[in-house]
Amino acid sequence: MSAERVPSHRDDAVLDERELQILAFEARAWQHPGAKADAIRQEFGLSAARYYRILGELIDSPAALRHDPMLIKRLQRMREARVAARSRRSLSIGRPLD
Repeated sequence: MSAERVPSHRDDAVLDERELQILAFEARAWQHPGAKADAIRQEFGLSAARYYRILGELIDSPAALRHDPMLIKRLQRMREARVAARSRRSLSIGRPLD
């Protein structure tokens, strides 16, 4: 297992170069999820799953919020909508999906 740095939740944390690149990457418009997954592999050398774990930490980072508040708020809303949709699906079948 690699010792990749995961973003910190400290208020005084500063974003590193890779974190800034991830935020810039997320700010792009993506029409096809497959194309985005391929670009993640090419640009960052990460699996999509690892990329999204790092992004999830960034979304909760005060430093990322200070860097690009509109992007972070949009990503937080999208995450909340996915969680709500997942919850509705689990209620409709009568058991949790996770």
